[in-house]
Amino acid sequence: MNAFRNLFLLLLLFAGHSTILGDNPTDYTERSYIDLLPLAEEGDPLAQAALGVMYYHGQGIGQDFKEAVKWLQLAAKQGNVEAQYNLGAAYGRGQGVQQDFKKARKWFQLAAKQKHSQAQFILGLMYAKGDGVKQNDKEASKWYQLAANQGFAEAQFLLGLNYHDGQGVKQNFKEAADWFRLAAEQGIASSQFRLGLMYAKGAGIPQDSVKAHKWFSIAGSQGHQDANQLKSQLERQMTPSQIEKSQQLINQWKPLKKGS
Repeated sequence: MNAFRNLFLLLLLFAGHSTILGDNPTDYTERSYIDLLPLAEEGDPLAQAALGVMYYHGQGIGQDFKEAVKWLQLAAKQGNVEAQYNLGAAYGRGQGVQQDFKKARKWFQLAAKQKHSQAQFILGLMYAKGDGVKQNDKEASKWYQLAANQGFAEAQFLLGLNYHDGQGVKQNFKEAADWFRLAAEQGIASSQFRLGLMYAKGAGIPQDSVKAHKWFSIAGSQGHQDANQLKSQLERQMTPSQIEKSQQLINQWKPLKKGS
């Protein structure tokens, strides 16, 4: 499970994030560098955050991580939540600044306190791994919970794992199954596989081979090899009518939009 958490941390820290949020209804993401620069120089945090993202990704101007960090810091210090998140990511990656997980945590935490779900999730990963903070599974679960409550699918999955294993929270298979289900419905293959296992074993939920087969099949269709193997094993124990019923459920299933 630690390897899985490490993978998620790498994916998120190298994924980038380009949404600029704020109370100002003006869509700064559609403005050009020439339009944004005077606004940013006047101290507009939304313009500063947008400029930071432009420099960070090389959108319409040459990519320049140091310049990106300069503008992100100005916006972040004014409380812009997306700038705080992106600045945390810059420190996590070591792009435009020296890599520093403690400073990354600082900015992620400020964004997380403003209910930024991805920042909350990354904080959970950092506590789980001990990057920039003392390793603390209970604290990791707390941040997963906050992100999961906002519909963040990956947080729902990892929270489910913690409940399943009793890591940072009291072991509770029913709670684990509930979180696995929420993430599975949003298309997380590993969560679909875990939910299938729980139906197959009757752990925390009533044993149900049809539903186990359904979730193994859906996870397998996304390339989850263990799910495909268990699906094949389960089929040898099922009746043709059970397999047919499972197929009907699979045909009816559609993933929910992430964050819902």
